Amino acid sequence: MLLEREDVAPDTVAKGGRTPLSCAAGNRHEGIVKTLLERDDVTSNTADEAGRTSLSWAAGGGCEDIVKMLLEEEVSPNTADKGGRTPFSWAAGNGRHGIVDILLQQREVTPDTADKGGRTPLSWAAEDDVAEMLLDREDVNPDTSDKGGRTPLSWAAGNNQLEMVEMLLKREDVAPDTVDNEGRTPLSLAAERGHTRIVEILRERCSISQVLATTDHTSTTTLPHTSEKQHEGALKRRLENKGSALQSAGSNSSIDLFPAEPSESSHRPSKRIRRP
Repeated sequence: MLLEREDVAPDTVAKGGRTPLSCAAGNRHEGIVKTLLERDDVTSNTADEAGRTSLSWAAGGGCEDIVKMLLEEEVSPNTADKGGRTPFSWAAGNGRHGIVDILLQQREVTPDTADKGGRTPLSWAAEDDVAEMLLDREDVNPDTSDKGGRTPLSWAAGNNQLEMVEMLLKREDVAPDTVDNEGRTPLSLAAERGHTRIVEILRERCSISQVLATTDHTSTTTLPHTSEKQHEGALKRRLENKGSALQSAGSNSSIDLFPAEPSESSHRPSKRIRRP
């Protein structure tokens, strides 16, 4: 009814720079989007004050049909907002599996584009099936560090994304113990936030020295709060008790640093991380 009136502008910009098309696309109003796109006086690729286009809002909002309609209008599928995030990044970050698939079919879309903070769509990926799609591609680097030094594994470990952690650790091109700008590793982040299962998985992959020495900016270790020398001595004793030499343990060896029972040779029980 309103669109039939001559005194109504269908492309009016509201506060924040959003147009009726942008609002309808972001809120999944497919019929309204279709009606607006049929008009000659509606611009389909207008960006708001944050730099987000109607396609960016639709990709993040999750309506596949609206994304298809906008792509048919030849809007740019790779336009980045002021934070550097593309429609693809928003779709990946919000777990929009179907839209990720649609956008990957567009030649212009680069699935590994980092935003201004250095985070890639894989780093933002909120759902395991989206991460799996990206990890299957040769043009996606699974171990890119953002400007804070955090990798996709770091984000997944910190966010308790167990399946994504497991997928990343299966790859030879992912380092399990990368240290970010605040001195934190994926293991220390998972330990700090109480993600027990992820701690166990990462512990099996991390090197002895990394497990011993890794500290974050608060100087909270992932192991008990004793000196590194004490840790090394304890490790040597445990390895000797098992008939192994410390020198035979490579940097990627899997070693049980947390035995179920305390050593009989120790009269003073050491503090251990609680296990479920």
